[in-house]
Amino acid sequence: MLNRRHIRIKVMQTLYASQGTESDDIKTYETFLGKSLESMYDLFLAQLSLLVEIHKKAKGHLEKTQKKLLATKEEKNPNSKFVNNEVLEKLSSNDTLKNYIGNQKENLWYLDFEYVDVLFKAILESDIYKDYMSTRTSTFKEDKDFIIDVFTEIIAPNDKLYDYFEDKRITWLDDLPVVNTAILKSLKRVKATSEARFLTPSLFKDLEDKDFGIELLKKTILNQAGFSQEIAAKTKNWDAERITQIDTVLMQMAICEFQKFPSIPTKVTINEYLEIAKEYSTPKSSNFINGILDKIIKEYTAEGKLNKIGRGLL
Repeated sequence: MLNRRHIRIKVMQTLYASQGTESDDIKTYETFLGKSLESMYDLFLAQLSLLVEIHKKAKGHLEKTQKKLLATKEEKNPNSKFVNNEVLEKLSSNDTLKNYIGNQKENLWYLDFEYVDVLFKAILESDIYKDYMSTRTSTFKEDKDFIIDVFTEIIAPNDKLYDYFEDKRITWLDDLPVVNTAILKSLKRVKATSEARFLTPSLFKDLEDKDFGIELLKKTILNQAGFSQEIAAKTKNWDAERITQIDTVLMQMAICEFQKFPSIPTKVTINEYLEIAKEYSTPKSSNFINGILDKIIKEYTAEGKLNKIGRGLL
């Protein structure tokens, strides 16, 4: 689910948070990073369980309507297409997802059920829902397309839900785009024959990616003083106070990748940190960082210090 850019962002946030702290214990920062990464999966589960709760709400609403004392003929025999949606059924009956949600420290939507109500109402009032319910039967693809539209146009952009996630955990705002993208990818690829684990992907693509974040954090911390000296040597004409703390952290991480990660191409490293700088630092930061890193690369190349191995490095 995670890509390496987001892992780098999490490492950057950990290093930034560690500035000025008294702890010299790397394990403390590793634990912080681990919890920050795991928190992203909590958000992923929160979004999936929200779909499950909306499905439960739909079933309860249908049953209540049918039991009305003066129910109309249509209410007694309602269109059950929404509650029978195959994708929602697949999520609601997913034992793996149930176990993950059950292991959570808190059931968000049991405590804050009003958000389920708000979103359910928004779905019922939408043209997406009206078009979908204009017939009583549908194919798996039609069911899937409907859920994708609901998630993309109603759930993901909902301002109240956005504010709720921000209040719950501030880091979730950074995680939300990645998590929503992961959910959409899973929904787009799901088939009627897909196994349960398909809708609950691993947080990391593989063990190499999982180790990458920890190694990048440890090696940057252990070599921070040396990296800072290299940056200072290339910024003699700059007022140190004008260089933002985030820019310094990003350059330290980039130098760490130049020196300590031989399989990562320098172009990949530079591009990744320039993109992160555009999102998290000042408007001029990416150009500044690019200039400093370019000087360092040229120096390493001239002195034969750049030892890169593997495919795609030329």
